[in-house]
Amino acid sequence: MKFQAIILAAGRGSRMKRLTEEVPKCLTPLAGLPLLEWQLSSLRQAGASAVTVVRGWRAEKLEGNFATIDNPEWSTSNMVVTLSKTASLLSQGPCVVSYSDIVYHPDHVRELLDAPGDIAITYDLDWLDLWSARNESDPLADAETFREEDGWLKAIGSRPKTLDEVQGQYMGLLRFSPAGWSQVEQFLSELAPEVVNKLDMTSLLSRLLERGVRIAAVSVRGKWCECDTESDLEVYESILEISEAEGRRWRHDWR
Repeated sequence: MKFQAIILAAGRGSRMKRLTEEVPKCLTPLAGLPLLEWQLSSLRQAGASAVTVVRGWRAEKLEGNFATIDNPEWSTSNMVVTLSKTASLLSQGPCVVSYSDIVYHPDHVRELLDAPGDIAITYDLDWLDLWSARNESDPLADAETFREEDGWLKAIGSRPKTLDEVQGQYMGLLRFSPAGWSQVEQFLSELAPEVVNKLDMTSLLSRLLERGVRIAAVSVRGKWCECDTESDLEVYESILEISEAEGRRWRHDWR
């Protein structure tokens, strides 16, 4: 399947602290390459015909063999507004949408493309291994509820109280068909601008579910990472180094 890829890279990523003082979050390095390079590689290996990066913070730093679209309101809006800046692309044909702070194996993109429905997301069944490495004292501290049934999303985005409420963890990798994006646009058109500005992606998915919109949920096992803080990067580098020294492969190694 031919598809376009969109990377949402407008936010500063303030939880990275000093690492994003002068560059966007997606240019922070992991395992020898900027996050963006890992994303571009996976998307192109999966068959992306073109990649567009949506810029905001330090936009001038994001130049390369990809197209760009800017979100001038990046500092006063959330990720859904950044996504909406690519409406012309989303209306043309299938698009895979990626957060800019994740790395993932191209197989995950291929599985997402093969999923049914007009909107699909990937989620990790082995999320607890990754979240425990990132948040040793309380893996639930940065987790969200997730429930699916027969491959379709049923609930997402609340604060879990127990592990039983988390069947997997949403990764930040989505796919929209033009018909799927049309459903999103219709929903957003009914909201006040100030509400849209504050809407994050999981809240959007949750509210679409409430309207009866079907969202396919594609399960994967490992082979990806979320890079939200400087500590995350340090943890992953350490695990990769130990794994390689011991001659084994970490289940969340995306390469």
